[in-house]
Amino acid sequence: MRGAPKPDGPPIQTDFFVADIFDAIPKGDLATMEHPVFSLATRPDRRVLDYTHNAVTIRVTPSVLGLATIHDKDILIFCVSQLMAALNAGQAVSPTLRLTAHDLLLATGRETSGDAYRRLRAAFERLAGTRITTNIRTGAVETTRGFGLIEAWEIVRRTRSGRMLSVEVRLSDWLYRAVLAKSVLTLSRGYFDLRKPLERRIYELARKHCGRQPAWRVSIAVLHKKSGSASPRRVFRAMLREMIVADVLPDYTLAEEPGDILRVAARAGAAPGRAPLAPEVLEAARALAPGWDVHALEAEWRSYWARAGQRRLRSPRAAFLGFVRRKTGRPGPVDEAPQ
Repeated sequence: MRGAPKPDGPPIQTDFFVADIFDAIPKGDLATMEHPVFSLATRPDRRVLDYTHNAVTIRVTPSVLGLATIHDKDILIFCVSQLMAALNAGQAVSPTLRLTAHDLLLATGRETSGDAYRRLRAAFERLAGTRITTNIRTGAVETTRGFGLIEAWEIVRRTRSGRMLSVEVRLSDWLYRAVLAKSVLTLSRGYFDLRKPLERRIYELARKHCGRQPAWRVSIAVLHKKSGSASPRRVFRAMLREMIVADVLPDYTLAEEPGDILRVAARAGAAPGRAPLAPEVLEAARALAPGWDVHALEAEWRSYWARAGQRRLRSPRAAFLGFVRRKTGRPGPVDEAPQ
């Protein structure tokens, strides 16, 4: 249930949080974006995954149904997005969410057929059955015990035909701490249009490591390791070359460089003015919209600009702050904005 807005102090926790925020901005947690936790296989994957990179260690153990897949992760993205939207609005939250299955399917770009509901149930079972042991810190706490990506789930209401309507999901403490610490990044809505598992995984790594930089260079060997791909490196390299030609990633382009290097670059048209907003612009936005997630506002503004035809802006700063004023109902001068 929802609590009254609490703009100051820690959020109040309730017995459960009703996940019904319309059009919540997609968010992914930093830890599983940077490190391989989800299987990229399209068939049941029953491998035990061991990963070590720098000081980070992860062991992922499957259930009899196999490892949770990167498409199963859509459920966690939906939950994290709903919780972050509530936190930014000063609402009470809980690690237990009550959600409508139909809303989840629509928000993540899935079909709403009977088969889609069956696949959704299987995804819940894989998420609950997959166990993680890691030393990754979330919210300044290092977890060294085993835990599930979700600790429990339950169908609360069904249709007469047995199709799930309402589902209750309890997130792991590890993931919930990441949400409370706001260790998340905004994702493009185009992420859900990526059908191939490796496309989704490379987008996550691009979003985490390239971010707002003009470009990020990484060796194929390191990228292969961080992706979690089970394919031999030569096959992985061939799949990357197919992705370069297809050029389907939202916000980023890929290019191969000498020395077995992949270059990830922000698309020139991904941001008005072809450059990220300066820190002082984001600070001005925070002053205009206290308690709002300015990065989410920026992402929404960029999407609005793209839908309006990506027309040239005399002042991206003025356009963005004008958008923030209109979005939050704050008075101010008339600024340039897409028409």
